[in-house]
Amino acid sequence: QNILTVCFSVGYSAVALNHVIDFKEKKQEIIKPVSPSELFPSLPIVQGTSKRIRVLTRLTLIVSDPSHCNLLRSTSANIRLYDIIAVFPKTEKLFHIACTTLDVDLVCINVTEKLPFYFRRPPVNMAIDRGIYFELLYTPAIKDSTMRRYTISNAISLMQICKGKVSSQSKNKPLELRGPYDVANLGLLFGLSEGEAKAAVSTNCRAAMLHGETRKSACGVVYTVKKPRKVEEEETAVPACKKAKTQV
Repeated sequence: QNILTVCFSVGYSAVALNHVIDFKEKKQEIIKPVSPSELFPSLPIVQGTSKRIRVLTRLTLIVSDPSHCNLLRSTSANIRLYDIIAVFPKTEKLFHIACTTLDVDLVCINVTEKLPFYFRRPPVNMAIDRGIYFELLYTPAIKDSTMRRYTISNAISLMQICKGKVSSQSKNKPLELRGPYDVANLGLLFGLSEGEAKAAVSTNCRAAMLHGETRKSACGVVYTVKKPRKVEEEETAVPACKKAKTQV
């Protein structure tokens, strides 16, 4: 409840409750996600709107062996109950599998340490074509200078390939949360443009949510966007006499 209150106060309109499974640990099972209504009887209303903050469920699988990916390929009933599916590959081979074959919404990357492999363009481009986004964990860069140096270096090398198709993640501590504009400013250090940095905490996150809905429905998702009426603005700017001549 405290974390949700902080997210609401800094300007977020949607949060995801993350259930992490590390296959290195024994007796790891994918359980049904807890309903947000059971945890939060009353959700706060997003500032400036009449809508309540949206709480999603997310499953993150930390895979270190190719056999761990078989669970994602199976039609597990509990997996389909989660709104967002993320995978955390530990090797280059698993990173390639996650980008090219796995039916997930996010590929998580630990940029706080020296990576054991280089990012290659073919699997990254294939993931982008499939609608998959990459997620960077930025909170360690706040606490330690060494992690900050690795984070900026690794993030820049990824941005040069993925063209800004990233989102951001924070840990489960209220003090480590940052507002959307603060995270967007951090994206400028990673080599993102101003528009790409804002998209990393807004439209990219929405696209990952819609990708998850598509995965659950096995069909597709359609949403509408208001198109600016530039033609009418140009017509009103033209004087009446010139407008009559052009019509003749």
